[in-house]
Amino acid sequence: MKKVIQLIILFALFFSLPIQGFASVSGAVTSNLGKSNAAVTIRDIDSGKIVYSQNGNKLMRPASNMKLISGGAALSILGEDYRFTTDLFIDGKVVNKTLNGNVYIKGSGDPTLNKEDFQEFAKILKRNGIRTINGHLIGDDTAFSGSTLPPGVDKTDETYYFGARTSAITMSQNADFDASTIIITAKPGKVGAKPSYSVEPNLSGMVITNQARTVNKGSKNTLTIKRSYNTNRIIISGNIPQGSSKKEWVTLQDPSQNTMQAIKLTWQSAGIKFSKDSKIQLGKVPQKAKLLYTNESRTLASIFPAFMKLSNNSIADILVKAMGKEQLGEGSTKKGVTLLKSYAESLDIPVDNWRIVDGSGLSNSNLVTTNSLSQLLFKVQKEPYFNTFYRSLPIAGNDERFVGGTLRKRLTSANLQNRIYAKTGYIPNVYTLSGYIKGQSGKEYIFSILLHNTANGNAYIDRTMTALVKNL
Repeated sequence: MKKVIQLIILFALFFSLPIQGFASVSGAVTSNLGKSNAAVTIRDIDSGKIVYSQNGNKLMRPASNMKLISGGAALSILGEDYRFTTDLFIDGKVVNKTLNGNVYIKGSGDPTLNKEDFQEFAKILKRNGIRTINGHLIGDDTAFSGSTLPPGVDKTDETYYFGARTSAITMSQNADFDASTIIITAKPGKVGAKPSYSVEPNLSGMVITNQARTVNKGSKNTLTIKRSYNTNRIIISGNIPQGSSKKEWVTLQDPSQNTMQAIKLTWQSAGIKFSKDSKIQLGKVPQKAKLLYTNESRTLASIFPAFMKLSNNSIADILVKAMGKEQLGEGSTKKGVTLLKSYAESLDIPVDNWRIVDGSGLSNSNLVTTNSLSQLLFKVQKEPYFNTFYRSLPIAGNDERFVGGTLRKRLTSANLQNRIYAKTGYIPNVYTLSGYIKGQSGKEYIFSILLHNTANGNAYIDRTMTALVKNL
């Protein structure tokens, strides 16, 4: 009976493409990706019918292809017009430009919050007659709960932007929206001297130890900028040649506390004073507090290109918690990931065997199949948010950063450019690519490739994609 079923499947596959095309696709997949470590599914974009499948029902780690699921869920559950809010409250009375009370910042996880927003808060305080705060600066980050460290982040990743912690009070430094980071730029001095460095937006409660030195121009640049594991201490070490520089995004140890520190320092630069007994604390906004201002982020739809094209892990993890908070009343990763399965089920995608532990795909514990992932890409075409979803995907060979994204330096030959809209993925020993492809015939297809345990996997995937464009 099993052999009969296999024959039926092969028969169906054989006649869903021209015989020559099927043979070429099969040959391209097996010659470039092999059979045991790769799962591949190709679907007709109009009917959703599978035209090719190898290990399509095999559970595989998706890496950042997980963002196709979390991204679709966020657009469905939160909506394209969703905005994160950050509220500014005060209590007490203002006498002679002095607030005899506390100032509160209540966050909801806005990954776009930045120095300009902090400066706007300062302007609001001044408009309300406040120049000195004779009380505490208190952050309310209770919208999110559970560990700030996302699943899958180990001690070697924790310093880097892709392993950033998530909090309801956090900040980014530019339009990449790498939340919970500061940017440190080091520049050389005289030979033998320590390099100088600058920090955006400011030190934010971090401490920097500069152990580096300047060397002659033309020497090897060995400078590193890393945060010591589980501390606020950042170490700059190694050699930096004259005529060069080094920029690094370093994660915050405690996003809520560090962001509140950044806010305080920004306010002080704007002329807001604090009494000597004033402290930064975390706690809930009391009911008696007065709301002065609500800062709104840009819409989720406008955040989406940075999220998908740049494969932003911190946005993924924040969206999962935000969905949990909005839909289930608990802003935790545990609650949020249950909604990812529910979302797929709402699209009639079988997910019983899926395993999902995060929204970014950084964890090795995530498991999906190419058949189900490609089915999601088919189903989502009929959703009202599909245009936002589709346009946020990296476009192969387009060298504009916010167009080509993580595919801007891949599949660059003229016959491939703008033919592949797809989400990339990588974690150690895992390479993935899933999305939409237009063949040389002009016909479009949906594809999903998950490749494990193959060194330099992107090269093999790109060779496969080149062959698919030629033969589809």
